[in-house]
Amino acid sequence: MSGEQVGVRSGDRAIETGRPESTCRLPLGTVLFAVTLLFGITGSASPVSAQAPAAAQPGVQPGGTAALPVAVARQTGQFPNSPFPFARGDDQGGSNVGFYFSLGKLIPVLLLFFGWIWMCNWVNEDSKGLKLDAPVWNTGVLVGGLAGFGAVLTFPAFFLGFLALLVVGGGPSAWYLYTRNQHVPESARLLTPRHIQTLLIRLMSRLGINLAPSKEARDKALGPPIRFIGKSASGKGEDETRARQAEKSRGFMAARELVYDAILRRSTDVHLEPKQDELSVRYRIDGSMQLGEPFDRAIGDAIINIFKVLSAMDITEKRKPQDGSFRAELEGRMIDFRVASAGTRDGEKISMRILDQSNSVSKLAQLGMRKQMQEKLVEIVHMPHGMLLCCGPTGAGKSTSLYAMINELDSYQSNIITVEDPVEYKMKNVTQIEINTKAGQTFAGTLRSILRQDPDVVMIGEIRDEETARICCQAANTGHMVFSTVHANDSLSALYRLMDLGIEPFLLSSSLSGILSQRLVRKLCDDCKEAYKPKAELLEQIGLTPDRVQTMYRPPTQPEQTCPTCSGSGYRGRVGVYELFEITERIRDMVRDGASMTDIRGEARKNGMIYLKEEALRLVVKGITSMQEVNATIK
Repeated sequence: MSGEQVGVRSGDRAIETGRPESTCRLPLGTVLFAVTLLFGITGSASPVSAQAPAAAQPGVQPGGTAALPVAVARQTGQFPNSPFPFARGDDQGGSNVGFYFSLGKLIPVLLLFFGWIWMCNWVNEDSKGLKLDAPVWNTGVLVGGLAGFGAVLTFPAFFLGFLALLVVGGGPSAWYLYTRNQHVPESARLLTPRHIQTLLIRLMSRLGINLAPSKEARDKALGPPIRFIGKSASGKGEDETRARQAEKSRGFMAARELVYDAILRRSTDVHLEPKQDELSVRYRIDGSMQLGEPFDRAIGDAIINIFKVLSAMDITEKRKPQDGSFRAELEGRMIDFRVASAGTRDGEKISMRILDQSNSVSKLAQLGMRKQMQEKLVEIVHMPHGMLLCCGPTGAGKSTSLYAMINELDSYQSNIITVEDPVEYKMKNVTQIEINTKAGQTFAGTLRSILRQDPDVVMIGEIRDEETARICCQAANTGHMVFSTVHANDSLSALYRLMDLGIEPFLLSSSLSGILSQRLVRKLCDDCKEAYKPKAELLEQIGLTPDRVQTMYRPPTQPEQTCPTCSGSGYRGRVGVYELFEITERIRDMVRDGASMTDIRGEARKNGMIYLKEEALRLVVKGITSMQEVNATIK
């Protein structure tokens, strides 16, 4: 069949029926799209209408005379020309064939159609995260949208159909937005004046236009000035693609604000703990936990995934514990984050340790210990060989003290090697080795290998087992200065802790040079601390007389208003409390002979050792800390 005959037949059917004929069987989505194109949304009239003149009707010539019958026209291939520039099937030029719809009406309907699909998906995820009866809301948004698009397809007037689409189709979505905004904090509410203003400021800022009324409003809308730097999958170096991948994720702005807020609060740790309907946030500030503003569960899960992506962790694994790290750049300084995840009953928990290089201690003088103790400690640090241990519970600042000791040495004149798990602070001209337990790299194995690197000073992050302790003692006896840490309550307990690990007394006595025990206590806020007269019973209990101590200080018991300096806690910052156990020749003999702890303690007191509790009371008398803090920290 020729193209001309096809055109005649299709045009014939168009005149007789006013619509094209289709015999294809298509899926529902395709049928909906086709009907959208060909019917209600087009708004275009059939080329043959009741108002058309007689010349456009079959069988009538333009001049009013009878035209050839349709059957004759089919046989002869002749058909009367249309007087109009366009008629379905009869366009002689062929430029308008198949173009039967109005773009001005099709485009907004298509935009609403795709927007409705996105809304259905968003409502499904958001309602599940907020525990808002997802099946009910999904059904409402789906049925409302179908009804709205049905109205725009069937109403004879396009305006009425489009209006019905907006009202019927958008009604359930608008009601869901109103309901979910009542269940989330104000900062997480959508389409509020604050949210709309933020969106406009962000959009215009990309075009170079500043619509923010103030600098604070602009910073709040554009987010904090912090940039994430992802970790490579191999654990060596950085991976910028991970940061770009995180930027495209939902909740990225919330993750930036969370980290920025933690840094401003001087947090050392951030804990993201899943609950049944939210993700709680807790900060460790000055050693104590403080609550932060929680996230709804959907945003919270997205934030956890962002930190896992930055740390090169597997986001599909939710139960097994994982660990990683990433970095962030804030105002020209680099901040490291150590991330650890663990599966819980309600979901996955994330803990982040914040390591700010700018807050690291560089010298022993910055630790805040007594001058006499500092001078003794410096003498031990500069010994040509021996072993100096730091002891205390987790979070007592042992690693900070070790770094300060290393910084007292001349790293250009000495070969200094450290073995850490992981490396917390980077030091210039110091070889720092990070333990990788997954690859079978341990403290003992690494220490054995670095002793062949001709080190002058060796720092071991922690003595955990007998093998590591024995190698440290042997290294101290063979001309190396060894620094390390051990978990113990006080300095004498650390001595017997090494014996419990299996170290012989003769080896321990010849290698050990000193033990530094320490704690961190919170300092009273200078702006809101209040003075009080202590009771005589309290002074007698701590061994002080009323004539020596007239006034002590404590946090405000009934503050009139919240102190902006300490946020109402009464404390700001921490200070170290130290106990130095110096190993003299007499004490070496006592350790070698297996003397009791009481005898060794008595000998240490003769040499001027001051206990932790006594050092802490000195700070109480000076008004630096409070008795409540000392009793809660030091037993």
